[in-house]
Amino acid sequence: MKKLSDLQSIIEEAITKLDIPQHPIELYEPVKYILSLGGKRMRPALLLMACDLFGGDVDAALSPALAIEVFHNFTLVHDDIMDNAPLRRGKATVHERWGQNAGILSGDVMLVLAYQLMMKKVEDRLLRTVLGVFSTTAVGVCEGQQLDMDFEKRQTVGIDEYLDMIRLKTSVLLGGALKIGALVGGANLADAELLYSFGEHLGIAFQLQDDILDVYGDPDKFGKQVGGDIMSNKKTYLLLKALELADHVQENELKDWLNRKDFDAAEKVYAVTSIYNHLNIRAYAGHEMNSHAEKAFIALEKISLPEDKKHYLRNFADGLLVREH
Repeated sequence: MKKLSDLQSIIEEAITKLDIPQHPIELYEPVKYILSLGGKRMRPALLLMACDLFGGDVDAALSPALAIEVFHNFTLVHDDIMDNAPLRRGKATVHERWGQNAGILSGDVMLVLAYQLMMKKVEDRLLRTVLGVFSTTAVGVCEGQQLDMDFEKRQTVGIDEYLDMIRLKTSVLLGGALKIGALVGGANLADAELLYSFGEHLGIAFQLQDDILDVYGDPDKFGKQVGGDIMSNKKTYLLLKALELADHVQENELKDWLNRKDFDAAEKVYAVTSIYNHLNIRAYAGHEMNSHAEKAFIALEKISLPEDKKHYLRNFADGLLVREH
């Protein structure tokens, strides 16, 4: 089995060699730019990992893995436009450098490029199935983004709704990458589906941990401002659970902070976190996170893989969830 870091390096090198058209330059330069900004390359590396787990040819899976990375970056370009975000990985976003129209169109062509890459080197007998998984995954990510935007305008969001949103926005791409990699690597459909479930629940657990770290993480290790979700009124699991469990006084205080237009950031973070602490919200969120991690491991146990390869996946999952950043 190849190390995850080695698979990430393979992806990084392949991106530098990706054959992206040159003309018109205004269309394709933003594509090259966003792909050059780096990142962990986790999703395409997972596709290669799944292929390797089932004894497949990692080189044959490289083009579908690149498709996953191009698709992921397409979503980032459009997400940044919708969020009016000025920075991505510390650099100017595509729409900041080239304008909103260029960002939309370059994002659109990235989606097409992703499909072209997904179709390369996949055996004819698998192509229809692989494209079906990819299309379902892509639709799910778009649905998750729409739900996330809808939640910003809604006063009430259920916890089950939130969990489904993060499943679609974040987790289905992890699961889809693993499933495609498994299929290309020679896995049967049942094992590929179990690996999808493993990735899906692991992704939900990862996002829930991110919610926890945003409030309780060490800012020096977390890599971004702690309390950002509280300051922006983001409807995370922690906020929704607090609103569910709060008594009348706590509920009014929470809603008062949510409705304030002018506030001291540190004061707001302290006040809301104090309510979370009183309601033991961190423990509830941790329990929910562990529940999805357990579901991931249950799916893993059912996969027809040797124990040493399951151990590899367990170690990967543990590394993903035992983190401070």
